[in-house]
Amino acid sequence: MRPGGAPSVRGLLRWVYLGRVTVAIVVFMAAAFYFQAVPPVTILIVAIAALATVIVTSVSILHTHVRGVEPGLTFLYLQALFDLALITTVVHVTEGPTSQFPALYILVIAVSGIMMPFGSSLLITSLASLLYLADIVWWYPVIDPVGVWLQIAVFVAVFIATGFIATRVRSAGAERDSLRQEMKRLRLEASDILRNITSGVVTVDGRLGIAGPDIEGRPLAELVGDRAPELLRAIATTQATRRKTLRDEGAIRGERSFPIGVTTTSLEHDGAESPSVTAIFTDISDQKRIEELHLRAGRLEAVAELSASLAHEIKNPLASIRSSVEQIADSAGTDDDERVLAQLVLRESDRLSRLLSEFLDFSRVQVTQSRPLDLGAVAERAAEVVRQHPDCPESAAIEVQRELSPLEGDEDLLHRVAVNLILNAVQAADGQTQVKVEVREARPGEAPPGVRLARSVLLRVSDDGPGVPLHLQQRLFEPFVTGRLGGSGLGLAIVQRAVEAHRGVILVDSLPGKGATFTVLIPTGGVGEVVA
Repeated sequence: MRPGGAPSVRGLLRWVYLGRVTVAIVVFMAAAFYFQAVPPVTILIVAIAALATVIVTSVSILHTHVRGVEPGLTFLYLQALFDLALITTVVHVTEGPTSQFPALYILVIAVSGIMMPFGSSLLITSLASLLYLADIVWWYPVIDPVGVWLQIAVFVAVFIATGFIATRVRSAGAERDSLRQEMKRLRLEASDILRNITSGVVTVDGRLGIAGPDIEGRPLAELVGDRAPELLRAIATTQATRRKTLRDEGAIRGERSFPIGVTTTSLEHDGAESPSVTAIFTDISDQKRIEELHLRAGRLEAVAELSASLAHEIKNPLASIRSSVEQIADSAGTDDDERVLAQLVLRESDRLSRLLSEFLDFSRVQVTQSRPLDLGAVAERAAEVVRQHPDCPESAAIEVQRELSPLEGDEDLLHRVAVNLILNAVQAADGQTQVKVEVREARPGEAPPGVRLARSVLLRVSDDGPGVPLHLQQRLFEPFVTGRLGGSGLGLAIVQRAVEAHRGVILVDSLPGKGATFTVLIPTGGVGEVVA
C-alpha cells in the first residue's frame, strides 16, 4: 500500500503478472489435456500465447522488480495491451460468444482504472470493448446481440465505477500525502529549531512530572528545585492559575551560575485535572550586561553634569583661599608654626585643585576633533608615556602587539583611554608585572550578543596582576569607585565616557588572582549601536 492509502503500482503489477501467467498456463494445460478434441491450430495458438506470456512477464518483472525502475504510463499501456491481446486470444479459442472468459476483460479494465489516469483507463475500456465486439462479429456471424451489448455495458459500468473510486482514492491519498509531508516538514523544522536554539525547553505534566528521555515521570522539584527555584515557581504558578508567564527572571545555580528569563504556557488535556506546562528559559547574561552598559552610561552622564557644576562652584573660591593663605605664609609676621600650617593648607589646596581638574576632565569628555588615525600607533605612544610614569616600576614589562588599525576618532581621547588602561594595569600589580597591549581589527563574534557594531577596532589590555575583586567588578566604571589606595576612582569612568563618545563599548573580564583583561571595541567609522 502507498502512504496515501491506494494500492501501489508495483503491488498491483505483481498480481497482474501472477494472474496473467496463471491464465495462460491453465488454458494451455486444458488444451493439451483435451488435445484429441482440440484442433492442432488451436493448440499451436495457445502454446504461442503461453510462451509469449512467460517471456513478456519475465521481462516486465526484470524491469520493475529486479532493476527497480518506476513503471511509467507507457509501460502500463504496453502491459494493458498485451493483456487485452492475451484475453482476446483466450476468448477466441474458447468459442467466443459461449466462452466463460470475457469476464477477464473486466479485470484488465478494473486494474487499469486503478493504475492509470481516467482518460487512459477510458481508452483501455474502449479498446477492450472493440476487441471483444470485433472478435464476436468477425468470427461468429450468428450471435445474440443482446448478450454482446450487455457484456459491453458491463465493461463500461466497471470502468465508471472503478474510475470513480480510483479517482476519489487518489484524491484522498494525495491529500493524505500532502498532510503527511507537511507534518514531516513541521516536525523537521521543530526538531531543527530545538537543536539550534540556545534556550532550554521543559514540559511537565499535571503532577509536575517532567517529560523527556531518561527522566520522564520524575518530579520536577527533585530535578531543578535546588538549582532553579524561580523556574519551578513559575511552572507551578502557571499550572495553578492557567496564566502564561511572559517575562520572569530567575537564575540557574551550580558550577556556573547565570541569570535566566522564563516564559511559560499551559495546555489543557481531556480528563486531566491539571494542565501540562511548557517552560522556555534562556540565558540572559549578555542581555543583563548590555542593560548594565546602558545604566552605567546614564549614571555617568548624570555624575558628569553634577561634577562640572560643583567643580566650577568650588574651584574659584579654592583659588582665592590658596592665594590668601600663600600671602599670609609669605608675610613678615608669620612664625614657623604658622608657615607649616600654611604649607599644609597649600598642599591640600593643590590636591583639591587636581581633583577638581579631574572632575572637569570627566565632565568634558567628548569628541571635539575626529580625524583618521591609527589606534595601534596611539597605543604605542601611550605605552611609552606609562613607561616614564613615576608609578611604573622598572621591572614592569609592557608589550604592544599591533596591526594597522585605522579609524576615525579623537586622538587625545583615545590616547587617554590607552594611557589609563595601561597605567591601571601597572598600578594594580604593584611590582613586577607583564602587561600585554593588543590592537587589531575586531573579528566577527568578539562583540558580545546584543551589541551591534560596524567594522570595528579592538584594543585589549591584559595583565597578570591580582585581578579585580568580585565586589568591585559590577561597579568598576562608576565614578569614585577604586580598588587602589589613593586613587580618585575617576580614571576608568573617564575611559568609559571616552569609549562611549566614540560609540564603542568596553568590557572587563577578571578572576581574582589571575589578572584582568579590558577590551575596547570602537567602530572604524565612528558609528555603532548598542542594543539591549
